Amino acid sequence: MVHLQKFSVAYDYPVYFTTDVFAPHNTDLLEAIARKEPTRRHRLFVIVERALCDARTTLLADIGAYVEHHRERLQLVAAPLVVDGGEAAKNDDELVSDLQERLHGLGLDRQSFVVIVGGGALLDAAGYAAAIVHRGLRVVRIPTTVLAQADSGVGVKNGINAFGKKNFLGTFAPPFAVLNDAGFLRALPRRETVAGMAEAVKVALIRDAAFFEWLQRHAARLATGDTDLTAALVLQCARLHLDHIATSGDPFELGSARPLDFGHWAAHKLESLSVHRLRHGESVAIGIAIDTIYSAASGLLDPEAVEPVLGLLETLGFRLWAPELDRVRDGRGEVLDGLAEFREHLGGELTITLLKRIGEGVEVHEMDERLVLRALDELRARDAAP
Repeated sequence: MVHLQKFSVAYDYPVYFTTDVFAPHNTDLLEAIARKEPTRRHRLFVIVERALCDARTTLLADIGAYVEHHRERLQLVAAPLVVDGGEAAKNDDELVSDLQERLHGLGLDRQSFVVIVGGGALLDAAGYAAAIVHRGLRVVRIPTTVLAQADSGVGVKNGINAFGKKNFLGTFAPPFAVLNDAGFLRALPRRETVAGMAEAVKVALIRDAAFFEWLQRHAARLATGDTDLTAALVLQCARLHLDHIATSGDPFELGSARPLDFGHWAAHKLESLSVHRLRHGESVAIGIAIDTIYSAASGLLDPEAVEPVLGLLETLGFRLWAPELDRVRDGRGEVLDGLAEFREHLGGELTITLLKRIGEGVEVHEMDERLVLRALDELRARDAAP
């Protein structure tokens, strides 16, 4: 006898595009937290990336003043916790357990809020810790980088690196709310700003040709970190990402495809090979270049479309080569191991998104390693050219 149990659960979370989220007169954070239970006083624990405190010396005081201003509705259970961010946070074996111990010690329950203020790596690591306490605390994300605001911070995934593999441990846990504060982008180093733009190029290539053309028109100014243009890039990229989550039919990636991960099989491996010397976005830019050349070499993409893609990435400021791509083990390029790791991470058959045309991706289930090596040769020669 078999009884098939079937049910569905509706998820919803608002994504705010705001400025100066901790200014007392800005009620977006209050509204986001109180949206389901508007009359109760909500308990908050805030985790903040250390680099932000260094760049904005009043940030912790601003957070305290905001909660005090709205004290009838909000309550800090402890002073904000300052932790290191960046990829080191996702590689730190002790961070998750330390955060869990803190959440336990503070007596947070499933109606309490963990507010995470930082870049994508900290959102991933702290979000993972919160997701497995009481099977999921309420998380409010305040992404502070271009990459996090445009892509990872508005999604439903979190996790940490383990066993030398990107995001080996993690969960799908939609946030309670996301607040993209454009003010944080103003203080970003240019390298961080540009690195985040790789995800915009990626989603434009596989989803929106008009957005790709917009990126081309504004590439030179975007490369300078122009604040207004960067905010516009974040908005459109986040919208495309959210639209995919809502309409793809597979938001928790139960199948074998990750269509928004164009260029990522090589990028994830390259991050590991470089021991995270390369930012995620910098690795993604190289992965996009590899898979764009491969798409043309395999007959999927018009070869004339390759140069606009590579040219855009270079105009934004990306170098499309890294010495780690030359690393060989047992006579085989180590970057090629990224294909097997990508298959393992997804489960089932290998599924890679390539380009059919600018603005439209296509899934394939095998990659010809000879063509991958040809793409690497082309990028190596391009990088060496005067």
